[in-house]
Amino acid sequence: MKLVMAVIKPFKLDEAREALTSVGIQGLTATEARGFGRQKGQTEIYRGAEYTVSFLPKVKIEVVVDDSQVDAAVEAIQKAADTGRIGDGKIFVLDVSHAVRIRTGESGPEAL
Repeated sequence: MKLVMAVIKPFKLDEAREALTSVGIQGLTATEARGFGRQKGQTEIYRGAEYTVSFLPKVKIEVVVDDSQVDAAVEAIQKAADTGRIGDGKIFVLDVSHAVRIRTGESGPEAL
């Protein structure tokens, strides 16, 4: 099992969810986040005053998938979240050693 974690632009969340659903992923967790990467924030003007926003709004998507679904999940997120501009985000894939469905007690891939 693998944890696929992606940090993307907030307005791309629905597209990413639809893309994951279309490749057979049944559930995900989305969390509001703030961060910066190479773009290092941005400068904005509010009521004539210029100020720097250091942390930009992002969404973190987390989904645990069977090893056979990892490539499809990563590709689906990448295609859905791509705008072609800086700040599109990152995707990370981590090993998951164990999972348990609380309601039924199922463990391993059956818990997904």
